Amino acid sequence: MTALTAVHRLPSAQVHTDFLSATDAARLVARVGVVECVRCITQALEADFGRWNDFDKTARMAAHSAQGVIELMPVADAHDYAFKYVNGHPVNTQHGLPTVMAFGALADVATGMPRFVSELTLTTALRTAATSVMVARTLARPGSHRMALIGNGAQSEFQALAFIDQLGVRELRLFDVDRAASAKLQRNLAPFAALYGVEVQMVDSVHAAVQGADVVTTVTADKRNAVVLDASALAPGMHINAVGGDCPGKTELDAEVLARSSVFVEYEPQTRLEGELQQMPADFAVTEFWRVLSGAAPGRVSDAQITLFDSVGFALEDYSALRTMQALGREAGLLSRIELVPTLADPKDLFALLHQGEDMHQATPPSVERAAWHKVA
Repeated sequence: MTALTAVHRLPSAQVHTDFLSATDAARLVARVGVVECVRCITQALEADFGRWNDFDKTARMAAHSAQGVIELMPVADAHDYAFKYVNGHPVNTQHGLPTVMAFGALADVATGMPRFVSELTLTTALRTAATSVMVARTLARPGSHRMALIGNGAQSEFQALAFIDQLGVRELRLFDVDRAASAKLQRNLAPFAALYGVEVQMVDSVHAAVQGADVVTTVTADKRNAVVLDASALAPGMHINAVGGDCPGKTELDAEVLARSSVFVEYEPQTRLEGELQQMPADFAVTEFWRVLSGAAPGRVSDAQITLFDSVGFALEDYSALRTMQALGREAGLLSRIELVPTLADPKDLFALLHQGEDMHQATPPSVERAAWHKVA
């Protein structure tokens, strides 16, 4: 899509910020199509991972509690700065809140001007699926058509659709300890399964799901060291997409699964702290995926090799997703403008903003002000 080939920047004198709300993000994905949105983000990811060394990178900053974690994820190149605020609270579903909630921004490095602010809850699901399938297209064995999806919560539809569309998965087995979650996933996938000719089957155990699978995706939410997949489930040629282990003390795989696999990561310093890799010794060998894309390191070298993507989510992926959603939102006419930064006649006179506020206050009839107060109260 041509909108993705250029990064849009506002002139420094133009003080406004594009905004994509949660509602408009949903409208955008519904209009463009979830499959097409994931394709566009995958395209952006491949371009950005392809220039990995252009970016100033750091592991995300995390504030942990007994209930979950809140994280900030920054990344920058010479022109753009991006960040994401994201939480992970498995208890949230008991309170009617998503387990993961997020928002983020793109800013101009030269001026610091925030050009774009967006919801990233829906977008994170899209970019996580896009990252998974980008890696699998390189690492999975050619002709991989059978997939096990373990953990059928909020991320699962996006993972399934990415692999159905871009990898050619045609047999999908679902398992979750909450059978209602699997039923939800099967129901949501039904139109796509009919369109693509995919067999979607609910099963009663992890082993039933992974038997004969070419690709195994684990995407569970519990914040604990769990063994969702043990080494007895491994088979030659399998590709494992481990998505759910994404903070210290939270894992999904038996350490022996890693020991028997060729392990690929996004950003090694972060994955050592947060991924499945936290179970392994410091000298356990892994490969950052950008090196495979660039040809600096091998990916899959044989049909019998077991490959494992220890996915924790990295800030560069959010940058790719933010610039994609801004471009798609602009094309669709779904971006609004917010006054995040004040417009000043004299940039050195911030105090003058108070006079503008005083003038606006005096111009507001008391009856209107009282009505506004009662509405807020």
